[in-house]
Amino acid sequence: MKIKYCLCTLLLLPLGLHAQNIYNSPKEAEAAVRVHVDTSREPVMKGKYKASWESLSDYHCPEWFRDAKFGIWAHWGPQCEPEMGDWFARLMYVDGTDAYNFSKLTKGPQRDWGFKDWIHEWKAENWDPEKLVALYKDCGAKYFFALANHHDNFDLWDSKYQPWNSVNMGPKKDILKGWADACRKLDMPLGLSVHLAHAWTFYEPSRGADSKGTFRGQTYDGRLTKDDGKGMWWEGYDPQDLYEQRHVLSKDNGEWDWDPAKVTLPDQAYCDRVYNRTMDMINRYDPAVVYFDDTVLPLYPFCDAGVNLLAHIYNRSMAEHHGRNEAVVTGKILKDWHKKAMVWDVERGAPDAIQPLPWQTCTCIGSWHYDKRRLYDGTYKSAQTVIQTLVDVVSKNGNLLLSVPVKADGTIDSLEYKIVKEIGAWLKVNGESIYGTRPWKQFGEGPAVEAKNPMKDQGFNEGKVHYTAQDIRYVKKNRVVYATTLAVPGGDSVVTLKAIKKARKVSLLGYGVVSFRATDKGLQIQVPERLPNDIALVFKIE
Repeated sequence: MKIKYCLCTLLLLPLGLHAQNIYNSPKEAEAAVRVHVDTSREPVMKGKYKASWESLSDYHCPEWFRDAKFGIWAHWGPQCEPEMGDWFARLMYVDGTDAYNFSKLTKGPQRDWGFKDWIHEWKAENWDPEKLVALYKDCGAKYFFALANHHDNFDLWDSKYQPWNSVNMGPKKDILKGWADACRKLDMPLGLSVHLAHAWTFYEPSRGADSKGTFRGQTYDGRLTKDDGKGMWWEGYDPQDLYEQRHVLSKDNGEWDWDPAKVTLPDQAYCDRVYNRTMDMINRYDPAVVYFDDTVLPLYPFCDAGVNLLAHIYNRSMAEHHGRNEAVVTGKILKDWHKKAMVWDVERGAPDAIQPLPWQTCTCIGSWHYDKRRLYDGTYKSAQTVIQTLVDVVSKNGNLLLSVPVKADGTIDSLEYKIVKEIGAWLKVNGESIYGTRPWKQFGEGPAVEAKNPMKDQGFNEGKVHYTAQDIRYVKKNRVVYATTLAVPGGDSVVTLKAIKKARKVSLLGYGVVSFRATDKGLQIQVPERLPNDIALVFKIE
């Protein structure tokens, strides 16, 4: 089980300089590039945009995305096979975690059964992409997202550059084609999420060994090579194409950003693979939205893969749309100058003010990868929690991308179905206060506006503020203002909108015209005794 390690020659950044988003200008970021990807096999489409921040900085988010407001995401891949939650492919090698114990107890020690073997188990036997996309469209989603790959490094299509893919093994299906065909048939914009850049460090625990017990000192399967596969189900495939452990072990393999003081930086060959695989995906499936699960872009800032991908996506979109760039690309932890070139994504959270540029938050009703324990203990987000998030995000110029985890077999469970239908029922009545709206002069009022709730890193501040019926969110459309209560007041009570002093007409969506009174304290609206829903009330103010 020999494995070759090649010393990374890329440690040219000053030792100890943290590679998190530290650069204050495009010139600083471009000067930090140490690896220039080889674009000869997958050329960047020529056009208006060049692979530079200056060229990309005149980007404008398309109106279709700003109008859409709500998308649903099938965050689904082989890590859903055990149905034990997110990051299973890494945590199954971390002693003491639920994933480690579950894998060892159900399948045997990690020296004999690794994540590659979980891939072999995954069959997606009941997957019906058209049925799921149709459900989500009926329940109010205006775009659909699929996972293209995760940090587990497994491509969910007939990948030209990654033999470990869903056509060669596991389901033996082109998952992305199934989703893309369904979206095309149902006229739903397709989004694809790319997470693969971090596979380099994600699997580093797979090179470990048990520290105690019968198998103490016996290394896990992360060191296997193609030569070890004779007679195995994976004969002919190289596990290192999946695990990517042909490098010196990082000092801190939990590091997310490319800090050379902690992480062995990826080599030229790895950077080229990340670039080529992503280009292959874009050219095959032509997504309307591409989500990068990275600080800014893949392999940023030491590699220029990301800006090349960005230029290609934009030029391709302009060629397809008669000179209009209708593409959306999202990244995380963006500075203001990044936001001129792409759309900011916030993970599980939201800023505390209206943003001058469109943005998106991504969250999940449970664990990112399916976790059957959420069904049993009832800890999914409720429909009300999702609607509260949607209304808050839209009031601040954002979109909500909601993940509904998919089970191993390709279906969603009964509780997820119930939540999605409840979201849809609310949107069927109140959707006019969401779709096509724009921020008003202020996003809201009430106790939650006054509460401090700072974001951390990618976001991660959701669920820390409790909403009441006094928490109001505002948006506008044409000459109408919509005011939504983030919880439901009691029937036959009065809601006071401090920010609005007068109105010509007030309606409660799902009910009809309601009485109101203009006062110095604000617009006082009489809530009817019979309420149209128990999630959030929307007042249409003309």
